[in-house]
This record gives sequence, C-alpha cells and structure tokens, in this order.
Amino acid sequence: MCATAAETQAFGEQLGAALEAGDLVILKGPVGAGKTTLTQGIARGMRVSGRVTSPTFVIAREHPSEVGGPSLIHVDAYRLGSTGADPLDEIDALDLDTDLTEAVVVAEWGEGLMEQLSTNHLVLTLDRSQDVRELSWEIVS
Repeated sequence: MCATAAETQAFGEQLGAALEAGDLVILKGPVGAGKTTLTQGIARGMRVSGRVTSPTFVIAREHPSEVGGPSLIHVDAYRLGSTGADPLDEIDALDLDTDLTEAVVVAEWGEGLMEQLSTNHLVLTLDRSQDVRELSWEIVS
C-alpha cells in the first residue's frame, strides 16, 4: 500500500534499480491510480534522463540512461487502436520488440496488447481508493 505519491515513487525507485534490459512491465489501473507516478520512480531508480510525463499523445518516449544502463521506454497504450488501425499493428510499428533487447519497457494501459512483446513480464496493478494507492503484482513467465 502506498498512501502518497511519494511512497508510490519510492516503490518505483526500488523496482527501477532492479530492472534490467529486456524487462517488460505492464501497468494496469484506472485514471489517477498512479501509473505515471510509479513510472517516475522507476525512472529515478534506473537513473535515466528526461522528465517523465504521460506519453499519451506521443505513445512512446525514450529516456536514455545517465550511467550506461538500459534506456527506459515509457509507453502509453491507451490510444492504440483509436484511429481504427489494429493496435497490434501499431505496437509492431513502434518496434518495441527491438527496443526490448536493449531497454526496459514500461507500458501504461498495456494489458491485452503488450504481452506479445515478451512471454516473461511483470504486471503491476494500481488501484486508488480515496487517497490510498494499492499495488499488486504478478510475474508472468
């Protein structure tokens, strides 16, 4: 349980420090649950550069490492398929499977789509009840 945004970011920072190139993290949860807040913490833990904001309108944003580690590819899959295109074709066009060999991919709203990138991934579910965020996770392999 993370009572504050700072606690959510602190959890993300610990997770980010443990992530390696090739890791895929899928974030689930309603609007306002803390997916981007968690990703900000992951970015700090990975020591990547750039301001982490929701990539809703650009779909994916790359944050290079400041210390020679893997880059963070932050994806917002919410709008995929909104133009009438097949969302799986849009994911393929982003070439994330290539990025995944050298980077960590964190995908907001990625459930049901991003699993095609890797059979091994971490699914983090965030839920917000009043001011408390609850986190649960599942390792899929």
